[in-house]
Amino acid sequence: MTTLHLLRERLDLYEKLMRLDKPIGTLLLLWPTLWALWLSSAGRPDWMLVWVFALGTLLMRSAGCVINDFADRDFDKHVERTRERPLTTGQVSSREALALFALLCLASFALVLLLRKPLLIWLSFAAFFLAATYPLTKRFFAIPQAYLGVAFGFGIPMAYAAQLGEVPAQAWWLLLANIFWAVAYDTEYAMVDRNDDLKIGIKTSAITFGRFDVAAVMLCYAATLALIAWVGSTYALGWPFYTALAIAAGIMGVHYTWIRGRERMACFKAFLHNNWVGGIIFAGIALDFLLR
Repeated sequence: MTTLHLLRERLDLYEKLMRLDKPIGTLLLLWPTLWALWLSSAGRPDWMLVWVFALGTLLMRSAGCVINDFADRDFDKHVERTRERPLTTGQVSSREALALFALLCLASFALVLLLRKPLLIWLSFAAFFLAATYPLTKRFFAIPQAYLGVAFGFGIPMAYAAQLGEVPAQAWWLLLANIFWAVAYDTEYAMVDRNDDLKIGIKTSAITFGRFDVAAVMLCYAATLALIAWVGSTYALGWPFYTALAIAAGIMGVHYTWIRGRERMACFKAFLHNNWVGGIIFAGIALDFLLR
């Protein structure tokens, strides 16, 4: 076996560890960040910021996957969907995983330093803390999906800080909307693994909500749309934005028809479909500013 072949094999394993073959997580991080970049700039963001945040989103999502698998390496072997992950099977060592996590975080921090925004630099430390500690919340927090929502949405205040040099109230309300959205879509995701999670003692919102899981998802969806609508009203957004919210609401209604039976693959399908929710809301924001 040649050195080149061995290197390619290691890189394939690192790619799986970072979930580069499964872009849904990156997209669920990216859409709220783009909402914030467009809102904070009245639809005219600095394109350097757009590229930096897009790349930073990819790097930090990858880092989050690595540290999550490191923290769950002893649990994942008992879960049907995760037992073949590189860390769980021993194909990648714990030392390699930690080194990769550090490298990804350093690359993300280098992007932040490139922008030379003091507030953004300070916020980046909070983003690192959230990414590093999220996996631990599944041990003691009844709804770790809420913590995930903060971690996945922290690009929102960072985008405002990069664009404006400050973080106004709208950013925090938008972050709250993202928390509700994350609880909704990640509860759908947790419904897939509920039986395995019960066996190994992991805490998830799907377990906490119990028989009210579907109702909780739909209430969180409603809160998401209400908060985003309120934020949009502060920017005097018009019909393109509210049309997009209506379409997003329709998609969420479709998700209800998929998850109400609590079948594993239907719930997973609903989770993946949230990419369309985030994308359509962004399209509404962008189009609204474009037509002004």
